[in-house]
This record gives sequence, structure tokens and C-alpha cells, in this order.
Amino acid sequence: MHAPFSPSIIDPQVLTLAYRTGIFPMADARDDPEIFWVEPKMRAILPLDGFHLSQSLARTLRRGRFEVTCNRAFSQVMEECAEPRPDDEAGSWISHRIQASYEQLHRLGQAHSIECWQTNDDESKELVGGLYGVGFDRVFCGESMFFRSRDASKVALAWLVAALRRAGAELLDCQFMTAHLQALGAIEISQADYLSLLQEAQRPGSPGEAPVPLPSAFAALYDAADAAGFASSPGKLIAQSLTQTS
Repeated sequence: MHAPFSPSIIDPQVLTLAYRTGIFPMADARDDPEIFWVEPKMRAILPLDGFHLSQSLARTLRRGRFEVTCNRAFSQVMEECAEPRPDDEAGSWISHRIQASYEQLHRLGQAHSIECWQTNDDESKELVGGLYGVGFDRVFCGESMFFRSRDASKVALAWLVAALRRAGAELLDCQFMTAHLQALGAIEISQADYLSLLQEAQRPGSPGEAPVPLPSAFAALYDAADAAGFASSPGKLIAQSLTQTS
């Protein structure tokens, strides 16, 4: 179900400028029409050469438990991420206004999702995990992730890291540190240090240095898996590439 499209969505230019200057919007509740802008004093990032690939996650990737896609179900991923967590009494910070704003950004090619699908006994596909965020230049700002099946969000993040590395990205912003992200290799830096990295990742470059859009880099992973003989289990390529730097 799509969030209602409202004329009060955040202007896409305002939203992208916010990310380019190190701030992002949140809301107090799902139905709250108001937003506030956040600039954390400490920022969580995941170094693209520092993803912690555990042995169990590597096995999950190699076995191909999930079909992983990019931009196939952006709105559905946002809906799932907006579902309140059992331990979260405040409810979701992803308001309908915020969701509609990012759906517009997605239509403009500036917001992306990674999805994990599970095949049911009747051969139907069920969305069981994923993440979404905003991408520009050599930066990807991860917004939220969810899982309905064990390791699904971790698999989505592993594919994202592999795709960003292929895309020539340099900065994966995770906003706030959590134990989950820390276990996967995220580190915490000051906002001042983050802004320095953010500015560097937006530097102009020659045509040969231009970053590849995330969807194109994601598709290239499948092509590389096919060329390596991993067509039936492309997760083997992801596990292999991440093992080399884990």
C-alpha cells in the first residue's frame, strides 16, 4: 500500500540539499504532518572496506536463501520499515509525509531500495527484508532497514556494500549507531569528521572517475556472478568479494 501522495511533501531539491549538507528529516509519529531536521553530534558510518562478514552470514549468502533485488519494491520496503518495532513505544519516525517525499525522490532516481525475497511453497515471492536510502555522487545515506526472516536485512546490507564498492562510492552513512550496525562493522565519528568525508565524496571528477549509479552497479554484480559461473547463486560472488576485505 502506498503512502498517500500529499502536496505538502518535502520539496525534492530541499531534501537533497539537506543530505548534501549533512542533515536529514524525521517525524515524531506516523501520522504527524510536521517534520524536524536532524544533525547528530556523532555519526555512524560503515567503511566500505570494513564490512564484518561473519561465517554464518557468508554461508547464508553462498546458499542463496534469498533473491536480492534493487528498486523492485521501494514503497513496500518503506511501509515495512515504518512498522513500529515491538520495543518502540513512540512508534515510527517515518511519517506518511516523509514516505511520500522519499517515494517522489525515488521516482526522480535519487532514492533506492534493496529487497530480499523468499520463495514460498506455492512458488510465490514474499518480501522478507530490505533497506532504503538516498544516493548521490559517491555517497549513500542509509535510512532504515527491516527483516521478517533471519539475516534478511544483513544480506540486503551486504549486497548494498558490494554494489557501492563497484559503483565507486566512498561513504555509507548509517546516521545513528546501533548494536546491530556495530556488529556489521559500523563505526562512530564526529559530525565534523563526517562533514569532511561528505564534502570529499561530492568532489567533481573527470568523466572516467564519475561514480556509477547504484542500480547499474547492482545489475553489474549479477553480470559478474554470471560470468564467474555463479548464476544460480550470485550470493557466492558477494561473499567472495566481502571476504577479501573483511
